Amino acid sequence: MKEFERKQLLERVNREGATIGVDIPDRIDVQGEEVELRDFVFEIKRRERVPNGEKERVDRAKKNLRRERLQRLQRIEENEVSYEEGQRLVESIVGIDRALNALEQLRPANLEQEAQLQEAQDQKRWMNFLKQALGRDGGASKRGGR
Repeated sequence: MKEFERKQLLERVNREGATIGVDIPDRIDVQGEEVELRDFVFEIKRRERVPNGEKERVDRAKKNLRRERLQRLQRIEENEVSYEEGQRLVESIVGIDRALNALEQLRPANLEQEAQLQEAQDQKRWMNFLKQALGRDGGASKRGGR
């Protein structure tokens, strides 16, 4: 492949919005194992949150997808492929990026619970601060405060 073709392919992979309008591949070979990528992503995404029992599976999938993406990108960067193969790699990389974007948007199942707990702790700290600032702390009244 010619240098300008390689640069063109790399620019396409790194382009802002490269995943817009791109479908997640049905199947993809990830780290030597064929994965039903589209089904996996939609199965997880349908739940809107990562169930506690699935978090490790999703994290492992994201890690493997990132590793596979990097290896495919390096094949283009190191000019180890023909232009046609480079085009196929770019399509697969953008599809992997699309899948990763979908998986990254998922929230942990207990995120709402964590937010409520954090808010309750913040309110408690605020009330303690106000009590101390207004001299209504239990210790302040014993010392001759109000």
